[in-house]
Amino acid sequence: MLVVALAASSVVVASGVGVGLWATSDDDGGPAASRSGDTAGSPPSGESEPSPTRSYPLSRAPRTIPAVRDHSAERGPGWRPERGHRVVVGDPALADEGRLVAGELGLAYAGEKNDERAGDLRLELNKGKGANPESYTMTVRGGRVTVSAPAEAGVFYGTRTLKQQIRGAGTAPEGVVRDEPAKQRRGMMLDIARKHFTADWIEDRVRELGDLKFNELGLHFSDDQSFRIESDSHPEVVADQHLTKAQVKRIVDLAASRHITVVPEIDSPGHLGAVLAAHPGLQLRNAGGGAVRGAIDISDPASAEIVDELLNEYAGLFPGSQWHLGADEYQALVVPDPEASFPGLAAAARKKHGSGATVEDLATSWLNDRADTVRAHGRTLRAWNDGFFEGSSVRAAKDIQVAYWTGKEIGARQPADYLGEGREVLNYNDEFLYYVLGEPNDFVYPTGERIYEQWTPRVLRGTTAVPSRYDGQILGGSFAIWCDLSGSQNEDQVAAGIRMPLRATVQKLWDPAEPALSWAEFRSLADEVD
Repeated sequence: MLVVALAASSVVVASGVGVGLWATSDDDGGPAASRSGDTAGSPPSGESEPSPTRSYPLSRAPRTIPAVRDHSAERGPGWRPERGHRVVVGDPALADEGRLVAGELGLAYAGEKNDERAGDLRLELNKGKGANPESYTMTVRGGRVTVSAPAEAGVFYGTRTLKQQIRGAGTAPEGVVRDEPAKQRRGMMLDIARKHFTADWIEDRVRELGDLKFNELGLHFSDDQSFRIESDSHPEVVADQHLTKAQVKRIVDLAASRHITVVPEIDSPGHLGAVLAAHPGLQLRNAGGGAVRGAIDISDPASAEIVDELLNEYAGLFPGSQWHLGADEYQALVVPDPEASFPGLAAAARKKHGSGATVEDLATSWLNDRADTVRAHGRTLRAWNDGFFEGSSVRAAKDIQVAYWTGKEIGARQPADYLGEGREVLNYNDEFLYYVLGEPNDFVYPTGERIYEQWTPRVLRGTTAVPSRYDGQILGGSFAIWCDLSGSQNEDQVAAGIRMPLRATVQKLWDPAEPALSWAEFRSLADEVD
């Protein structure tokens, strides 16, 4: 007996895991949680049937991007997909998730089943009250895998964890993963207005984002250079190279199947050059009669009419919960004295808001009016931070979230100003998260290493984090691809350039803890699991 005990002890020590590290047990019968980032253990070679005895070392957490946040280690061979294994679901709502992971792992999709077979991968909804709908539990035990979550999104994320682990290590480790994101909005924004991207390329990014547990794809499709989506209400504004509505619908549907919301943006009242090229009478002119590039005349009721027609049209094409209103860089507000430079806007402001009203007040009321248009479709609204003004008597509606991108604009407010007002904020920090083609205006291509080592969601401007008390108001963030010099890179180069920055960004949005892996280890892991 003593010899057997010593032998078992030596196996545990040889595995690199000391018995004393696991002093407590969880409610699933497994030992205490291990930190994510450890490598998964492997069963003895040649053994396919589970035999959870002390001859197995304690399992180690799955190695995935983003890292799982909690893993309860157990002893056992783990699970690997084999011919004849089934994917079964406990709810018909999970059919899409079941079919997808079955195809990816080479398993048979069996639909709704109540029986249990060796090797089953089972997907379940537990409908936990008050639980994060993106949370999930993945249990690997007894030769089977169960992914359970309060909602379909959580089940999908559990299958992403399993897919990455199988791709990287071949085996899912015994034990229980409990995982959920720290931030509710995890996005990538793509400027398709300045550069035409094919529908196939965008669909490939949707699949990539889904596997990484992102849940937003922003499409900035109107700017000074081009308007890139087919329009029925105003076909005259659309560029020759554009996405058809049928193509966009396929992108939106694919994204929905990956639990990704497509967030549209028609930027206004600036960045409307493509619309104004077809409607030059609506272009803003200064006191000297000079046309102002990209700026629409917000004192003209016809300006509001055309923008609202476009907003209403695309509300049907983009049924997701989020909408970006733009509102940045209106050129009437970057001059020293807007009232003197644009007397027509000043007069309209006074007429609408009283004798002391300013051009800032008129711009804010434009934002609020466009918000009313989109809000009628049941959307959650956001706008760029330089569309919110500190000194105006007209205040932006409280439900418009701040997409904070820069502090480089003249008179730019600190992030804490918005947070102190109680506003919710999304992080688009141009110091870390802006991939600007051609690197104009002192931009440099962001690196995954710098994001991974220096950025967190609280770093909204520059390199300094806002106080931790504001963390709950920061809903998440988005990596942004801007195409200012559109010919600088082709689609393949963009995909390669954003690959590691995207992975670093989602790691920091998913898990607030200091990463367990070094950058070199993280980069190597990306090569394993992609």
